[in-house]
Amino acid sequence: MLRKTQTGHKRSRSLRKAASRPPLERMLQIHQRIQAGKRPTASVLARELEVSAKSIQRDIDFMRDRLNLPLSYDEANHGWIYTEDVAAFPSVQITEGELVALLVAEKALQQYRGTHFEKPLLSAFQKIASSLPDAVSINLSDWQETISFRTSAEPLLKLEIFDTLARAAVRQEQLIINYRKPGSQTPDERTVDPLHLANINGEWYLFAYDHGRKDMRTFVPSRMTSANRTGKTFTRPPKFSLESRLRNSFSVHSGTGEHLVVIRFNASVADYIREKKWHASQKMCNRPGGVLELRMTLSSLEEVHRWILSWGGEAEAIEPAELQQRLRTSARKLLGRSGA
Repeated sequence: MLRKTQTGHKRSRSLRKAASRPPLERMLQIHQRIQAGKRPTASVLARELEVSAKSIQRDIDFMRDRLNLPLSYDEANHGWIYTEDVAAFPSVQITEGELVALLVAEKALQQYRGTHFEKPLLSAFQKIASSLPDAVSINLSDWQETISFRTSAEPLLKLEIFDTLARAAVRQEQLIINYRKPGSQTPDERTVDPLHLANINGEWYLFAYDHGRKDMRTFVPSRMTSANRTGKTFTRPPKFSLESRLRNSFSVHSGTGEHLVVIRFNASVADYIREKKWHASQKMCNRPGGVLELRMTLSSLEEVHRWILSWGGEAEAIEPAELQQRLRTSARKLLGRSGA
């Protein structure tokens, strides 16, 4: 009796493993059996491929109706056959527009080089590329020289730490990290529940619950000197939403206030501002002399303060008064350090 139960468990595990096999792989095996003239039935295929007969029937329907293979059930010999010669299993059909989108995505993957995302992503793209028709593959190589991604400041990631963060976030594993705050010489030990890794404007950020602060915190992985699992797991807060958390932030720094920010840009830079969506709440208004006015509602002034400074005098803060004062203070510091 025990032997029968063990056999049943083994068969159950085998079926689960087979059911997880990609349908395209199954359909290729079905094609090979029919191509070899074996005239298999759905039940025979189901037994050989360790899936249900319903799954086999769905595969056959897809092969006939979507891949246009000349499949027919041979009543006399009780099995599936091809009614016409089939040279090869159809490759993936893809339009030029889809190909360009695929190539753009592959180029964008360069930011994942060295992380544990790299290998499965490259494997997926290689499988897709190998299934393309030869003509499309040639076009793909032509496109390689026409599209690229560049960044002026590439974040310096400690790949082993980044890998630990990514896996812990997926598996909901608590971590102890050593983290150095900006301006601090030594790192602090933090116990955190990693909830979300986000790439925002080319920079990676970890959003995690900090047990010491008893609140959500945002961490920069490149400032971590170590990240180790505690052996404990956590339950993801059902109300956590990155979109909600960052809704009124200018980038990643979220505050508790609500500030109407009004900035005027000189004509020399106004077009650069018009060309982007800087914030979900933004409203733009043209002013005389080619001046552009940008309005946003933000929860914090930290990041927009630095952003205005980056325009080197081509931007003027109109509201709020607090933002104007911060900019005047920064300007005085710059003048003092330049010896003016």
